[in-house]
Amino acid sequence: MRSESFNWVVRGAGFAIGVGLILVIAYIGFAARDVLLLVFLAILLGAGLEPVISWLRTRLPIGRVAGILIVYAAFLASVVILVVLIVPTAAVQVELAVNRLPTFLESIRAGAQALRPTALADGVTALIDQAESALRPTTPDPGSVVNAGIVIASAAAAVVTLLTLVFFWLTERSRLQRYALAFLPEHRRAGTRDAWNEIETRLGLWVRGQLVLMATLGCMTAIAYSILGLPAALLLALIAAVAEVIPMVGPAIGAVPALLMATTVSTETAVLTLAVYIGVQFIEGNILVPIVMRNAIGLSPFIVAISLLAGFTAGGPLGAIVAVPAVAAIEAALERLQAREVPVPIDPAAIETPTEAEREDLEQHPPGTPAKRPARTTRPRARAT
Repeated sequence: MRSESFNWVVRGAGFAIGVGLILVIAYIGFAARDVLLLVFLAILLGAGLEPVISWLRTRLPIGRVAGILIVYAAFLASVVILVVLIVPTAAVQVELAVNRLPTFLESIRAGAQALRPTALADGVTALIDQAESALRPTTPDPGSVVNAGIVIASAAAAVVTLLTLVFFWLTERSRLQRYALAFLPEHRRAGTRDAWNEIETRLGLWVRGQLVLMATLGCMTAIAYSILGLPAALLLALIAAVAEVIPMVGPAIGAVPALLMATTVSTETAVLTLAVYIGVQFIEGNILVPIVMRNAIGLSPFIVAISLLAGFTAGGPLGAIVAVPAVAAIEAALERLQAREVPVPIDPAAIETPTEAEREDLEQHPPGTPAKRPARTTRPRARAT
C-alpha cells in the first residue's frame, strides 16, 4: 500500500515538473520571439538558396562553403549596384517632385473651393491643408534624430545577424539534422528525415516563388512608370517589388508612393498610374500567382486567408509574411500522420456536377459509412535453394 502511494507521489511530482518545464520553455520562447523569428527567416532563406548552391557546385569545382560565399557576394554586388544606380538619381528626382507639390496642392485647393455642396469643399480643403502641413519642412528634433539612428542601426544589425544565421544554417544543416534525429528511435528516423526534407522543400519553393513574383512585378512597374514619365521610376518600382512580399496589403502600400509622385506631374498621370496599378494587380492575381505559386505551398485559399489574418494579428506585417510558410510547414508534417491509404467518402453536398467516377465512388462508399482499406498485395517469397 505504501509503495503504491509512493508511486502516485512520484508520478505527480514528475507531471508537475514536466508542466513546469513546458511553462518555462513557453515563457522563454515568448520572451525571445524576435530571435525565433530571425531563426525562422534564416531557415526560409536557407531553404530558398539551397538549390542555387547545389546548382553552382554541379557546374563549378568548388566546395559548399565557397558556393555559399559566391551567392553572398552576388547578393551584395546586386545591392551595391542598385544603390549606386538608383539612389542618387532618385534622390534628385524626388526632391524636384517635392518642390512641385505646393504648386500642385494650390491648384487642387482652387478647384476644391468650387465644389458643391459647401461641406464637400470644406472637407477636401481640410485634407489639402493637412497634406501641406505634413510636407512643410520643419527643424528636426534631436530626440527624433537619435531615435531614427537607433532604428537604422537596429535594422542593419538584424540584417547582418540574419545573413550570419543563414550562413551557419547552410553549412551546419546536415550535422544539425543528424544530431536531432539521434534523439529518436531508429525506426522513426527515416520518416522524420523525409518530413524534415519535405518541409524545407516547400519553404524553398515559397521563397523562390516570392522572389519571382517580386522581380516580375518590379520589371512591369518599372516599364510602366518610365513610360508614364514618373519621377524616380526605378525607385518606385523597387518599392513596389519589396512591398509585394507583404501579403494582402503589400501591393496597396507599394502603389501609394507612385500615386503621390504621379500627382506632382498631372491629374491625368495620376489617373493613368492608378489604372496601371489595377492592371498589374489583375495580371498578378489571375496569371502570375496561379502559375508561379501553384506548386509552391499547396494550401487551400481558406487556410491561407486564416493564416494571414492570424499572423498579421500576432506579429503585424512581418508576422503575416512568415505565417503562410509556417502553416505550410505544419501542414507538411501533418500530412505524414494522415491515413492516406484509406479513401474519405465524398460529401454529395460539395459536388455541383458529379462525374461518372464520382457517382461510382458515392455508390461504393455512401456518406457515413467507413471506407474499406484497399487489399494489400504481397510478393511471393523466393524458395530457398
